[in-house]
Amino acid sequence: MANTTYEKGLHDLGAGCHAWMQPDGSWGWSNAGLVTGDGCSVLIDTLFDIPCTRAMLAGMAPITDRDPITTVVNTHSDGDHYFGNQLLAGPGVDIIASRAAAEHMTQEAVDEVVALTRSAGPVGNWVREIFSSFDFGGIESTGPTQTFSGQHHLDVGGREVQLIEVGPAHTSGDTLVYVPDAKILFTGDILFIGGTPIVWAGPPQRWVDACDFILDLDVSVIVPGHGPVTDKSGVRQVRDYLAHVINEATRHFEAGDELDTAIQALAHGIYADVPDSSRVAQNVVSVYRSLSSRPVELTRMEIFERMAALEGFTDGRVHP
Repeated sequence: MANTTYEKGLHDLGAGCHAWMQPDGSWGWSNAGLVTGDGCSVLIDTLFDIPCTRAMLAGMAPITDRDPITTVVNTHSDGDHYFGNQLLAGPGVDIIASRAAAEHMTQEAVDEVVALTRSAGPVGNWVREIFSSFDFGGIESTGPTQTFSGQHHLDVGGREVQLIEVGPAHTSGDTLVYVPDAKILFTGDILFIGGTPIVWAGPPQRWVDACDFILDLDVSVIVPGHGPVTDKSGVRQVRDYLAHVINEATRHFEAGDELDTAIQALAHGIYADVPDSSRVAQNVVSVYRSLSSRPVELTRMEIFERMAALEGFTDGRVHP
């Protein structure tokens, strides 16, 4: 594995590949990547706001002044992986995402985040705390100029970069970015290292399948969407978490337990001390949805209410 530390900024992975890291990897603090070829580069993901993305591009400038960014790949549609796209958009730059991801890369996605930060009550207080470092002003949702489904190969200055769609899993259109000649993989949010994954789309088993796919790849260095650079051991950790949630939530479902009973049980289970463990609320919802013949009717706000409550935000005050 590449000899990197988990510190903010640009990290050289070798073979013309770099990772831009943003500790601590919690809500909104995502990673990005840069792969250079002969005379050009591909940027893998932008960041959650304009200031963060601008700082990243400045940090990459010693490389990109020589090998300019001609392609941006967004691994999925979450704002912390694409809200900075507008700083790259224009002549000479292709922005690529899966077709399924592109459907969600809209101004409404920006507006939804802003609305959450302005919400009243426990959810608003919790969201304002976790997003307090970000500035969502001036973001113009900038989606891809090119989409694909399945797989797509890029020529980055004479080297091959493979885009491999593995969603729906974390979101509806997750993409892996694989650099075969360097044995380096950028996973987007298929991997959360040192934090709790969240299954927005699912079904959860498809995310497990994506982990198995990575384990079969010839890869030695893996840049996750959140958290430190890892190797296949990190993939196994994520897979084990997801398998545990699937197994335990299924057991509760088959026993006839109410959704909230299952959420509470798993929230206080063996992964309770993992950062952002409240995401288990959405993960249990995803399992129940995959098993039920009837829709599990919960809005995004209702799910955030459950996560906020697990974080101690119940009446507008934090309860340690």
